[in-house]
Amino acid sequence: MNLRDLEYLIALTEERHFHRAAERCFVSQPTLSAQIKKLEQELGVTLVERNGRQIAITDVGEAVAEQARRVITEAKAVKQVARSYADPLAGDLAIGVIPTIAPYLLPLLIPQLRRRAPQLRLFLHEYQTAILLERLARAELDLLILALPLEPHNFVERDLYREPFLLAVSADDPLAQQPEAQLTDLDQREVLLLEEGHCLRGQALDICLQSGASEYGGFRASSLETLRQMVAEGIGITLMPALALHGRAAVRYLPFHAPVPNRRVGLLYRRASPRISAFNVIGEAINHCVAERLSIAQRHS
Repeated sequence: MNLRDLEYLIALTEERHFHRAAERCFVSQPTLSAQIKKLEQELGVTLVERNGRQIAITDVGEAVAEQARRVITEAKAVKQVARSYADPLAGDLAIGVIPTIAPYLLPLLIPQLRRRAPQLRLFLHEYQTAILLERLARAELDLLILALPLEPHNFVERDLYREPFLLAVSADDPLAQQPEAQLTDLDQREVLLLEEGHCLRGQALDICLQSGASEYGGFRASSLETLRQMVAEGIGITLMPALALHGRAAVRYLPFHAPVPNRRVGLLYRRASPRISAFNVIGEAINHCVAERLSIAQRHS
């Protein structure tokens, strides 16, 4: 038995298809199939039931795959421990970021990290929260940058910053003439929101419900940029996180009078991770570049 065979089994249980699992593992389908059979012979059990092109993972196959995930996670941790002692700020680091943060934070963060930790090689992944959590648990990612709080979990949370929301309205909207917005300005208004799966949707929806607003029922956006386009066309109003602001004549961003709605942004990582020192440097870099950008956004809102 070797780790590669276990990775083949994990891929097969998740893809439920030999060809897709082989592509994911960068091997030929016959190679993957032969290694799965070898693993079955070694364990003395049937892991996969084959019926032509159809396959089914047996109960024991699912149980072995679950244990294999833990083995792979621990094996990766062994390598990370060794690297962290050699140089905590060197080597590969896989970071996951949610879509409503990634395009606005990463261009600020990457130059900072190149100066602070030039030997750190980053692999960046953008997914919605649920997928990020799954990949963190499987040790496919080392660190997450996302909105907090989350449902109960076994990871370590570290707060980074509070990001205020601004009210985005078209230049033709009556609210555009105001220097700032009140939550009461949302009363009886329909607000454009993101589609299901984005944590920002839930946060914005909570604000809407508290202020007497409702969701615009005819459209749900896949990104903040789509929301911005819809606002520019005068289709509705929306809440925009401060880091996502950029100048556009057709859109006016109104800061809220206190209490200012906002979201918590932080880091998430596994408790036993050996890369804490690298995470600390990343957190410091994020706080530095975000403080500067939020100050600029406040002056130009």
